[in-house]
Amino acid sequence: MSAANGVEQALKILEGRWKRIILFHLFGGKVLRFSDLERTIPAISQKMLIQQLRQMEKDGVVRRIVHHQVPPKVEYGLTEWGQALCPALDALLTWAAQRQTASGALDPAASSERANDQR
Repeated sequence: MSAANGVEQALKILEGRWKRIILFHLFGGKVLRFSDLERTIPAISQKMLIQQLRQMEKDGVVRRIVHHQVPPKVEYGLTEWGQALCPALDALLTWAAQRQTASGALDPAASSERANDQR
């Protein structure tokens, strides 16, 4: 497998608008009920949350824990593979923050706006 193929496969696991957000809510060993995930990500529809969780479970990133009780209780947490993504996503966040800082310093429009604000 080439490096390009490896990167493509890795990014495919993270593709979609909501998967990275779901991952961030589950990092650190957190286990959340479905309803808790719904509350923490209010912009996602129930259908989309279900689809994303199922795909991430299929990819081996999220584990679904079913408690057989009445009413039924289902929780979600990260697998070891899911938790292993944490450093990579933290590095991505750091890169994005550095890029934003650098591009703000290099952006002529942003520089002129700062100059106008100082006057």
